[in-house]
Amino acid sequence: MTYTYKMVQIPPNIEVQAKKHKGSEAAHYLESVVNKNAEDGWEFQRIDSIGVKTTAGCLASLFGHKETFSNYHVITFRRRADA
Repeated sequence: MTYTYKMVQIPPNIEVQAKKHKGSEAAHYLESVVNKNAEDGWEFQRIDSIGVKTTAGCLASLFGHKETFSNYHVITFRRRADA
């Protein structure tokens, strides 16, 4: 059996207003993303954190800019290739 995979990048932080903060916002956010994709036949697999290093260009490095590091979060889904 072969699968097709789909990766969805999600924000590393979720913003909520203090008065609406319940402590489960991240879970609700992920649940909504997973359920939305499940409606289209995608099965949730996992969440990964991926680090990306961006190097400064020639001109930027002349002005003292250094490389920067960012973390991204990606949800992996799969579904059968014949679906």
